[in-house]
Amino acid sequence: MKLFKTFAAAAALSVGLGAPAMAEDGVSDTEIKLGGAHDLSGIFAPFSVPAVKAAQLYFDEVNAAGGVHGRKISYIVEDHGYQVPKAVQSANKLVNRDKVFAMLLNLGTPTNIAMFKLMEPKGIPNVSPLTAARQMVDPPAPWKFAGTASYYDAVKAATVSMANDGDPETFCLMYLPTDFGKEIEMAVKDGAAETGAAFGIETQHKPDETDFSGALGKIKSAGCTTVGLALGVSQTINVIATANKLGVDVDFLLSSAGFHTVVAKGLAAQGVMGGVYAAAGWQDLEARMGNATVAGWVKSYTDATGEKFPGTGALLGRSAAELIVKGLEAAGPDLTREGFIAAMEGLQYDDEVAGNKVNMSADNHVAATQIYISAVENGSWKLMTTIE
Repeated sequence: MKLFKTFAAAAALSVGLGAPAMAEDGVSDTEIKLGGAHDLSGIFAPFSVPAVKAAQLYFDEVNAAGGVHGRKISYIVEDHGYQVPKAVQSANKLVNRDKVFAMLLNLGTPTNIAMFKLMEPKGIPNVSPLTAARQMVDPPAPWKFAGTASYYDAVKAATVSMANDGDPETFCLMYLPTDFGKEIEMAVKDGAAETGAAFGIETQHKPDETDFSGALGKIKSAGCTTVGLALGVSQTINVIATANKLGVDVDFLLSSAGFHTVVAKGLAAQGVMGGVYAAAGWQDLEARMGNATVAGWVKSYTDATGEKFPGTGALLGRSAAELIVKGLEAAGPDLTREGFIAAMEGLQYDDEVAGNKVNMSADNHVAATQIYISAVENGSWKLMTTIE
């Protein structure tokens, strides 16, 4: 991805030809403004709501300790409800009225893509969005930084693994016909084709759809053995629970958008204890509570929020906050977007809470590229395979 360097050099040249450098938007002697366009009221609120809480708690700790090079972090959050027009409105406010330095944890594939049109002209860094779509770093640009392995890479790897695991497979799909859903569609189809596995049927669904009986009847008639899902969190639980009640005997393969504590617990409450797999770029928390760092963060989060246990959204929010703080620290006291981008490209550390390894460079703007395939077992996620 040598384009990163080309773009950065062009940006630096344009600054050098202009007037004396001005202070960056969103940066003062005492403050750094970050923005986040979230789904706080729609189908992916189980990701955004705890992510915002966890990120803000992390920033509170940083600010209480003096901030980053003496600057306190302000995290300004807007709700788009997973609706593209509202996402554009949110981004317009954050970029043009609030004048944020960078975006953090923007949720959604179609929403991020729409907001890029506002971020790109100003080169506003988009850090660790709550989507693992390939478009978050492809085509490459210096201001794009993804948090984990893409939906496509992870789901394709899981599809190949399941196809090579013994019994003949017939893969099928149930998905939202959005940029997010299309990523999962391509991953499953390409993984099946690579291994010679059969592909059966696909059904498309609306974000507010709640009755999946008819679609599951088609799945059963088509002889599907594994069904890739790209739906909202509550829809995912609904589909799998309904299949269990109707006797539709298939396995389900989820992307990282379904790799959520709420899914495992919700399925257990519906009597579903297995047959569900997910491919993601991080590890679930429950099985790693023996790690002192994980246990310490879980305690601090539950003490602060009153929640029984932090979900996947909280894990991602905390990790993204750590990532951007490390980038801001490494950029030094004379904070510019150009310096921040260069600092991000040099980050290397173990994220113990997410259970992955951050390793970025000028040619790699994906913080952690490992893939973890997990399975639901009795209400919890259990790690099955790691692909480095």
